[in-house]
Amino acid sequence: MPEIPFVLNGTAVVLTDDGCSLLEGLRDRLGVRSAKDGCSPQGQCGCCTVWVDGAPRVSCVTPLARVRGREVTTVEGLEPDTVREWGDTLCATGASQCGFCTPGILMRLEAVRRSAGASLNVHQVDQAMLAHLCRCTGWQTIEEAALAVGMPGSIRVGRDLVAAERRALLEGGTPQRVHPDVALGRAGFADDTAPMDALVAVRRPDGAWEVAETLTEARRRAGKVQGRRTTEPLTWPIAVPDGEWDRVLQTTWVEPAYLEPDASWCLPGGEPVTPLGNGGAFGAKSTSDIAAVARELADLHGRPVRVLSSREDVVRFGPKRPPMAIGVRHDGSGTVHVARTAGIAAAIASVAPLLKVVELDIAGPTTSSLIRGAGWVEAAVVLASLGDRDEVRSPAGAVASAAVHPDGSVSVRVSAGEVLDEVVLRSYCIGAAHMALGWVRSEAMNVDPAGEVHDLTIRSFGALRAVDTPRIEIEIEPVPGADAVNGSDAVFAAVAAAAWRSVGFSSRWPAGRTA
Repeated sequence: MPEIPFVLNGTAVVLTDDGCSLLEGLRDRLGVRSAKDGCSPQGQCGCCTVWVDGAPRVSCVTPLARVRGREVTTVEGLEPDTVREWGDTLCATGASQCGFCTPGILMRLEAVRRSAGASLNVHQVDQAMLAHLCRCTGWQTIEEAALAVGMPGSIRVGRDLVAAERRALLEGGTPQRVHPDVALGRAGFADDTAPMDALVAVRRPDGAWEVAETLTEARRRAGKVQGRRTTEPLTWPIAVPDGEWDRVLQTTWVEPAYLEPDASWCLPGGEPVTPLGNGGAFGAKSTSDIAAVARELADLHGRPVRVLSSREDVVRFGPKRPPMAIGVRHDGSGTVHVARTAGIAAAIASVAPLLKVVELDIAGPTTSSLIRGAGWVEAAVVLASLGDRDEVRSPAGAVASAAVHPDGSVSVRVSAGEVLDEVVLRSYCIGAAHMALGWVRSEAMNVDPAGEVHDLTIRSFGALRAVDTPRIEIEIEPVPGADAVNGSDAVFAAVAAAAWRSVGFSSRWPAGRTA
C-alpha cells in the first residue's frame, strides 16, 4: 500500500493509504479528534471540517490520497490566541451546547474571517453555515459568537460555570460540561476517548456487527451502502379519528437528527463508555444498545472494541417521534390515535386528561416517548390552539408563551424557576424554538407502507438551515426561590403552537411539505 506524506499542523507525517478518508487518518491513525464524524460519511454535516492548504474541506469524504504533499490544519494547529478567543466566545454566547459541531464550524468561520481580512458580518456567517448542521443551538448564538470574535469587550467574565452545568443538566437530561474547551472538540465524547489500538465494530445491513482492525476494513466487510434521500412524497400513516372536531392534527415520522451518531467502547471485562458523552440527544439515545454491544464484543475478542453507528444506522435503528392523529373539541375532549409507544398515553394524559388515547400497531421504525416532549407537546399544542394565546405549562412546571410575528421573527417568554445561568437557559430555549419551527414547517422522514425508511441522509430530515431561521427573542422570567426546572421543552411546545397558528392551523405537519 502506498505511503501518503503530508504536513499536519506544521509537522511532517506519513500514513499508509488503505483507502481510508482523511478524517479516519486524523482520528484513528494520528489521534487528532477535534474533527468529528457526524454524517458517517455523507459530507453533509460539516462536523469534520479542517483546512487543506488553508481552505475548508469536509474530511470525511476527502480520500487520504488527496492530501499527499499538502498542508492540513485542525483546531490544534491554530494559533493559541485564536483558539482561546473562539472557545471563550462560543462559550460566552451559549453557541456550544454539546460541542460536537463547533470545531468544524469555527474552522470554517476562521477561514472566512482570514479571507475577508476583517470581522465577520451576518451574511458571511449565514453563507458559511450552509455547509454545516447544528441541532442544539438554533444557529443564532453561533452567529452572535462569530460576530463577537475580534471585538474587544465581547466576552462575559465572572460566570459561574458550575451553575451553568446544573442548568444544562436540567435542559438536556444528562450531565453536560460548560467550558470553552467544549467548543474546541474537547467535551469527552465516547469515541474521542477510545484507545488507539481498539478494534472497530460497525453494523451490517442486517443488523449484525462486523469487527476489524480499522474503520475502513470494518465498513468494507460490512458492505456499507451509502444512504440516499428519496424522491417519494411524504405519507401520514395514521388517519384522523372519526368525530366532529374543532381542531385536527396529523403528524408523521420525525427523526431526532442529533449530530453525534451512537458510539461506545469497552475494555475486556470493563464497563462500556456511555454514548451520552456530553448531551442527551433530545432523549433519543436513552434506549441505545451500543454500550451493551461494546461490552459483549470486547469480552468476545479479548481486546478493546469501539462500536460505531453510521448515520444510516441511526436512521434505520434509532427511535423516532411517534406519528399521531388528533381530533379535539373546544372543551378539551377528543381522541388521539398514535403509534404504539411505551409511556405515550401517560405523557399525553399529563397535560390533556380529557383526550382518549388509542395506540395502533403500524409498520415503521421504533418509536420512543423519551424523545423531547413526545406526546404531551402535541397535546398541549392542540389545546393551546383552541384559545387566543400560545402559552403552555409543561409537566415539569415551566411556563412558556410564544408568538410568531408578521416579519417571521419569534418572541418567547419563559419561566423555569431559578435561572442558574441565563446564557445556558437562553441557548437551550433558542435551540428549542428552532426545532419547533422546523417540526411544524419542514421536518419529516419518508417511511413506506411496509415500514422501511427511505430518507437516510442527515440533510433529508428538514432541519432549518441558518439562512432559513428567523430572529428568536427570549425573555427569561426569573422566579426567586423556586426550584429550577427544565424550561426549553415548554418553549418547544409554545413555539410549535405559535408556528402552527402562523400557518393557519394546517391539519398536517410539516405544513410546508405536503403529499
